[in-house]
Amino acid sequence: MTTADGGRRNRAVPPPTVVPVLVYPDVPAAVAWLTATFGFVERTRIGDDHRAQLGVGDDGAVIVADVRHEQVPPVPGAVTHVIRVRVEDVDALHERARSRGARVLEEPVDREYGERECSVEDLAGHRWQFSETVSDVAPEDFGCTPVSPWP
Repeated sequence: MTTADGGRRNRAVPPPTVVPVLVYPDVPAAVAWLTATFGFVERTRIGDDHRAQLGVGDDGAVIVADVRHEQVPPVPGAVTHVIRVRVEDVDALHERARSRGARVLEEPVDREYGERECSVEDLAGHRWQFSETVSDVAPEDFGCTPVSPWP
């Protein structure tokens, strides 16, 4: 199969160009929590507790993987990554995450670059930043230098 732009398609893998693979000690519990808390959609389950592919919004994906060999979940006191997800309503997501036990790292706040953001930590210690566009701001207006602007 091919995509509309002539590229190859494989229905066994998520279609986005970049797909983070996050390690959790309990894959089924992570999938249940991520779908209930962040509204992600389980797309594919691989084994009972090995991996799962989740849809994120209209065009994103994440793979939830089990602990094995060198794959380990985050450890307290070390931040190795932050997953940024664009949403329509940061305040609603923040409240839902708080009510389901997410550790709030940063309450919703408006940024000078036109985004309203909050940060939370999930049940395994992965850090998530949720962002909602509140205004259109030129990168130059807050000190950035456009190199190859986004379309």
